Amino acid sequence: MKAVVLHPKGIFKLEERSAPKAQPNQVLIKVEGFGLNFADVMARKGLYRETPPLPCVIGYDVVGVIVEQGKDVPENLIGKRVVAMTRFGGYAEFAVTDYRACAEIPTEMKLGEALALATQYVTAWHCIEKAQLQATDNVLVHSCAGGVGTALTQLAKLKGCKVYGTTSSETKKQFAINNGVDVAINYATSNYINILEEHLKEERLHASFNAVAGNTLKKDMSLIGSGGSLICFGAATRTNKKGGFFSNLQLVFSSGFVHPLFLMMRSKSVIGVNMLKLGDYRPQLIEQALQGVVKLAQEKKIKAHCGGEFSVHEIDKAHQALEHKHTVGKIAVRW
Repeated sequence: MKAVVLHPKGIFKLEERSAPKAQPNQVLIKVEGFGLNFADVMARKGLYRETPPLPCVIGYDVVGVIVEQGKDVPENLIGKRVVAMTRFGGYAEFAVTDYRACAEIPTEMKLGEALALATQYVTAWHCIEKAQLQATDNVLVHSCAGGVGTALTQLAKLKGCKVYGTTSSETKKQFAINNGVDVAINYATSNYINILEEHLKEERLHASFNAVAGNTLKKDMSLIGSGGSLICFGAATRTNKKGGFFSNLQLVFSSGFVHPLFLMMRSKSVIGVNMLKLGDYRPQLIEQALQGVVKLAQEKKIKAHCGGEFSVHEIDKAHQALEHKHTVGKIAVRW
């Protein structure tokens, strides 16, 4: 099979590799296309600690047809078109994954929309559940025009929440408003904390969904009220760093420190989300979330957005578009 292989210094090469075999609890998928995630950018830049030793095949979500299944897998899955989450290996013509990380999708569902339902919407689903949102809650979504941000907005609106969102441009700001964000803020031209304070007045945030990290964590905590949560699922600020011990130390210090006693006294919580770890230790949560978001999409209660579709020969271009925030929604790569 052909695979896009990541080599040192962030170089991608299209190479021939042996196709994997489905092990117990796994299925083999003939891949139609795969998605890009910000963790892929981090891996390319050498900043993602989960990345396998190089050279390797990265990738966390695929769309394709199941062509083989291992032991202990339910019958009648072969031939079904699915969207699936993978633990690396997605940038290939064939990929294996746990059968619980797959959900059947209609043949007419577009590639980019289907791919967004995997990592992006599953991450958002889990974050929303952790936040325990109720109607009229105020929530903040960072990077609200991105893949996870788009999903978080839609799922929070289904709960009846008021959504504040940050974006990096006026174009993305308008996209966010069209997607349901009540108050969109261009952080490149405005101080989002000042704008939030003006709108919230005496009210507080119930949840902040933060994939940025750095000093935004401290800022968000100052606006979260009792019973609220700071939910962290990324550290996009690291892409601007060179990596290494001192860079990581700077990130830690800029994020601030929170003591458990402070959280107890204020009745606040800080929640970390890592979908790879959940997939490893609690695959049933991935299954529930993926089936849930596919169902919502089929019921037209959510609408995934594809920010661009590239051919496999444009992998570098696709990565640059994601890294430099030139797109909104999910980026898809087709074989």
